[in-house]
Amino acid sequence: MSPEGNRRKLFGTDGIRGIANQDLTPELAMKAGKAVVQALRDAGQPFIIVGRDTRLSGDMLASALTAGICSAGGLAADVGVLPTPAIAYLAQELSASAGIVVSASHNPMDYNGIKVFLADGFKLPDELELRVEELIESSDELPRPEGSSVGRVIPVEKTGELYLEHLRSICGHDLSGMRVVLDCANGAAFRAAPELYHSMGAEVSSFYDQPDGSNINLHCGSTRAEVLSELVRSQGGDVGLAFDGDADRVIFADGQGNIVDGDYVLAICASHMKNAGRLACNTVVTTVMTNLGFRQAMERSGIEVIQTKVGDRYVLEEMLASGLNLGGEQSGHVIFLDHSTTGDGLITGLKVLEVMAETGKSLGELAMVMQRLPQVLLNVEVEEPERLMGANRVWEEVRRLEETLNGTGRILLRPSGTEPLVRVMVEHASEEDAAELAEYLAAAVRAEMGWGTR
Repeated sequence: MSPEGNRRKLFGTDGIRGIANQDLTPELAMKAGKAVVQALRDAGQPFIIVGRDTRLSGDMLASALTAGICSAGGLAADVGVLPTPAIAYLAQELSASAGIVVSASHNPMDYNGIKVFLADGFKLPDELELRVEELIESSDELPRPEGSSVGRVIPVEKTGELYLEHLRSICGHDLSGMRVVLDCANGAAFRAAPELYHSMGAEVSSFYDQPDGSNINLHCGSTRAEVLSELVRSQGGDVGLAFDGDADRVIFADGQGNIVDGDYVLAICASHMKNAGRLACNTVVTTVMTNLGFRQAMERSGIEVIQTKVGDRYVLEEMLASGLNLGGEQSGHVIFLDHSTTGDGLITGLKVLEVMAETGKSLGELAMVMQRLPQVLLNVEVEEPERLMGANRVWEEVRRLEETLNGTGRILLRPSGTEPLVRVMVEHASEEDAAELAEYLAAAVRAEMGWGTR
């Protein structure tokens, strides 16, 4: 697999991200607010919705963003803590020029980030991201309105209720009788998720729903699926859902505590949608991280699979270009384009529970649609992930090992778009062999450009 380049300096695969108050400073957030207003000014006075997750630094950065928006003459509405997809939805529902989310998703609490959605609910296209970056770099030269031309913050009420009403309209099934266990990651879903599934009739047991600013994603959430597994078993749940910090993704556990990741969710939903005649072009979009077992399952079901680079932005681009309505990632970031312009963990939860209700099958039974090959993923800490492109000795080892595998497994190396990491993934029929190859390649990356693995 060839390494990937990136023209952006600030925007990674999922917005601007870094250590809050060090990499991502209030000064940078203020410049970003000014830059977004300037980039959208041609359409009149921009109206921008600002939301955030539960991180302690969220107040600081959201305030700086709002100040930047107003200093550039824009209107801002601070809607507080809401899931990222709620901001994308509200940008459309409230006829805003854009929605900006202060969140670092699944990352530890000391990180934070800035994601921007346009009026149509979609993330910024590459060209506009580059334009915003240019404006950030030249922000000191941007116009400074005075007097009555200065922007202001306008109140917008009941935004959470608007979002929940939208979600409830998506699922046409009563979920009564289902025992649903939630891990809210002490993040943005801490109120919305329990309220949503309870209002649909489910018996809800909610955990990690007491955010204090510092405990987001801490030993919980979608990156700690083993916690969800134990919760489902101990609570006697039929199904468990673990969100990440901003609730744009979700990982499941069946009634026995077995983890059901995004690959399984896509396989379940793609098969169900195809059978109901609702899967556009009988095609689903995934990334190169998707397990080989998924492709085999889709082939058996007569469903075409299109693969993209890692990142929901690339999945979405392909979906829009090809007129498709289902795509996603192994991480649990799934896009149901008929209902949302971005990944929404709460919607994904609704759609999986809907399949269970329609078929009368447990999640464990539904997950039998595919058999995954063992997959080992290691994260190698590096100072400059983008240097992977020029790590020739590493790529020579990759090519040599791929020749040895001869189609019996897969190797993927890629720089993280959100953290100082190179991700090493190996897939093989033998988990022991996959682990051995992954460790070997991680050592090669570490020797060439890194500090260690975690």
